[in-house]
Amino acid sequence: MKKILWLALLTLTAPLMAEVKILALAGSTRSDSYNKKLLIQAAEIARTQGAKVIVIDLKDFPMPFYDADLEQAQGMPTNAKKLRDLMIQSDTILIASPEYNGSISAVLKNALDWTSRGEKAGYSQEAFKGKQFALLSASPGGGGGARGLAHLRSVITSAGGDVISAEVSVPQAYKAFNAQGQLTSNELKQRLSQQIEQLKLSH
Repeated sequence: MKKILWLALLTLTAPLMAEVKILALAGSTRSDSYNKKLLIQAAEIARTQGAKVIVIDLKDFPMPFYDADLEQAQGMPTNAKKLRDLMIQSDTILIASPEYNGSISAVLKNALDWTSRGEKAGYSQEAFKGKQFALLSASPGGGGGARGLAHLRSVITSAGGDVISAEVSVPQAYKAFNAQGQLTSNELKQRLSQQIEQLKLSH
């Protein structure tokens, strides 16, 4: 009897994120991207909390710029469909986005535009609705990419996604990471953990 009670207690106290599937991607394709470093650290934190995390690189999902004529003639590009399927299969999507001229990168915006379409053409919220999105940014500037995240939040909510309130912006990113790609600021590490914890508590 004691053994049964102990097993039940163990089950109840298991990490709340144990079954949460997270897709993590950066809006930069640069090999030494600050946002890729930030994303990897966020993914590591999520894994320690019990989540299943898949990290992808948009460089591995090249796709043409969204074109309604192309969509009508050829359907959804293969890589757009692959990305859309990964989003549909996930509970949560982590996005680390660079800030380009006060907004988000073209490669990220294009990926979101394609994934907001259905496989038979036409608008679709299937890859966004019911999904949680957590937004991160690292930038050489003093704002840490916050202006770009405001635009990204608008794009995702317009497509039907639920963006959590916590955001992490890393200013002066050129000196924010050590040689191993880890954040050196304990404050930023804590904010990153708190952001992931907000995802955990909501599941």
